[in-house]
Amino acid sequence: MAKTIGFFGTGNMGKAMIRGLVETKNYQPENIWIYDVYQPAMMALKEELNVSAATDPKELIQNSQMIIFAVKPYVLPNLLTELKPTLSKEKIIVSIAAGVTIETIENALSTSHKIIRAMPNTPALVGEGMAAFCRNQQITDDETELVAAVFNSFGKCEVVEEKLMSAVVSLSGSGPAYVYIFIEALADAAVLEGMPRNQAYKFAAQTVLGSAQMVLETGKHPGELKDMVTSPAGTTIAAVKSLEDHHFRSAVMNAVQAAAIRDKEM
Repeated sequence: MAKTIGFFGTGNMGKAMIRGLVETKNYQPENIWIYDVYQPAMMALKEELNVSAATDPKELIQNSQMIIFAVKPYVLPNLLTELKPTLSKEKIIVSIAAGVTIETIENALSTSHKIIRAMPNTPALVGEGMAAFCRNQQITDDETELVAAVFNSFGKCEVVEEKLMSAVVSLSGSGPAYVYIFIEALADAAVLEGMPRNQAYKFAAQTVLGSAQMVLETGKHPGELKDMVTSPAGTTIAAVKSLEDHHFRSAVMNAVQAAAIRDKEM
């Protein structure tokens, strides 16, 4: 594990990762450095989690072995160019900016810098994140393990080829939004049948959580698990037919594809 880690940016994703690291106790709060141009948000997070707040980017970089840039994609290239004089080639530079390629980052810094392109997701906040990352040629196997340890500390992590990063962004990066819409729709249907809303959300969320856990723990194909619930001429097959009639799977695939296309445009 890197001794110190810095976060440039404390927006939703940055906060989720920072809170995840603090919750899992893999880092002491004082070894997590943060910086944000919006000082009130940064200071609020410092007060909440007792992490170390840098007064400027230089202090953040000096005190961090690994620096995670959690900023908007359009901001990152120019930001890295500005910070290049302070970013030594021994630092591990991690970008979580969607659509920003390793080549773009190398153009802003150099091909000699250690660069990681990563995509986590917001369930990191509850220790159930799903992240993926790719690396440039300067990242060693040991450093790859250091980065993986960070992301594994608040969920699961996979190393992928960079050509798969748009698929990662559109699936796990944007995916929580699709799941929340699904949970809301399930709950709305239960409310339509007379169930109180708070209870409906609990039923819907736990059903999604338990179903996902069965996929991960049993190793069975999702279709096989679906068949285990689907009795002949029963309620479930009637519901499945309705989903098929309304092109449910096609709609989900189209949504993921749309997100991937947008990622490649950024």
